[in-house]
Amino acid sequence: MSRLGKKPLSVPKDVKITVNDNKVLVEGPKGKLNYDLPNRINVEVNEVQLLVKRAGDSKLDKSLHGLARALIANMIKGVTDGYGKDLEIIGVGFKAQVQGNKLNMQLGFSHPVNYAIPEGIKIETPKPTQIFIRGIDKEKVGKVAAEIRSAYPPEPYKGKGIRYAGEYIKKKVGKAQATTK
Repeated sequence: MSRLGKKPLSVPKDVKITVNDNKVLVEGPKGKLNYDLPNRINVEVNEVQLLVKRAGDSKLDKSLHGLARALIANMIKGVTDGYGKDLEIIGVGFKAQVQGNKLNMQLGFSHPVNYAIPEGIKIETPKPTQIFIRGIDKEKVGKVAAEIRSAYPPEPYKGKGIRYAGEYIKKKVGKAQATTK
C-alpha cells in the first residue's frame, strides 16, 4: 500500500466533508473546495477522520491512492488555514501596487506590466517591493506566484528581478572579471 495513502486524515471540527458520486466537497471557515476523485479511488468519512481506499493493486491505482489523499489533505488545510507565497522585487525603480483587481508592476520596461488577479486569490503589497499572495487553493496560489515571477525572473549577474522570499540566486562573474588573469 501507499505509505501516504493509507494514513487516515483527521478532520477538524469546523470542516465539513461531503462525498457523493466521486466528488469530494470540503467546506471550512475560509471557503469551499471540490475535487473529482479518480474512478478506482473511494473515500470513507467518519466524524473525526477520513480514509482513502483504492480498488486494486495496479500501478495506476497505487499512484492515484497517495495523490488523492494528498490533494484532500491540501484542501482541508486550505479551508482552515489557507496558503500563501511571498515575492520580493529587487532592482532600482522596480515596484508593484494593487489597483482594483490588477497588480501593476514597474519592472524597468518601457511599459507597466499588469497582471489580472484571478478569483479566489488575494494579493497585497505592504511595501512597493513586496508582494503577498494568499488563497485557499494551494495549486492556484503557486501558479499565480509563478506567473508573476515570470514577468521578470531574477537574472544571475546583478540579481535584479522578482524572486520568492528567501530564494537564493547564485550570481555569476561578469565579463570583465572573467577575462582578467
